[in-house]
Amino acid sequence: MGERKGQNKYYPPDFNWRTHKTLNSYHGVHALRERGKKADGCNNHIGMSVRYNAEKKVGMYYTTPLYEFRMKCHLCDNYFIIRTDPKNFDYELVEGVRRQEIRFDPSTIDNLAPVDRTMSLKLASDAMFKTEHTVEDKQKLAGDDQRIDKLEWIQSRLYDNFGANSALRSVFRTERNALTERR
Repeated sequence: MGERKGQNKYYPPDFNWRTHKTLNSYHGVHALRERGKKADGCNNHIGMSVRYNAEKKVGMYYTTPLYEFRMKCHLCDNYFIIRTDPKNFDYELVEGVRRQEIRFDPSTIDNLAPVDRTMSLKLASDAMFKTEHTVEDKQKLAGDDQRIDKLEWIQSRLYDNFGANSALRSVFRTERNALTERR
């Protein structure tokens, strides 16, 4: 049974077990794409977290390793290169792919905490702006009190798992008995 694990695996002529150790390390790295992109060659959307067998090159940014991945598009024959950018905490698109611009307005999500970095910096530096902003946040919160109370009431109703389950089972049992009597 142990011999079947070693069979049916192709070892290329340039594979050296001393340098590569395993076939996975020989073939390269699975690089997960971080967000949606469009390939330049076929102009198709490449979704988030698509796995690729990538050729990896390593450099250094101070003490942080820089990785550069060269991948072949699965929809066409073009290659694209993505490099990590530890300075800006992002990926740098070097060649063959462009970023798909999806923007949203942070004010539309009714969030109490600031989403924009400039907004948080302004809140930290300007005391008057922070006071005005806290007043607006309190007004938003006062308007949402009824909604929060209703959600807490719904959650408290469903807190008793045994009681909710037994009530649901009794309703299903009566419906099942009524259906069997009709047949």
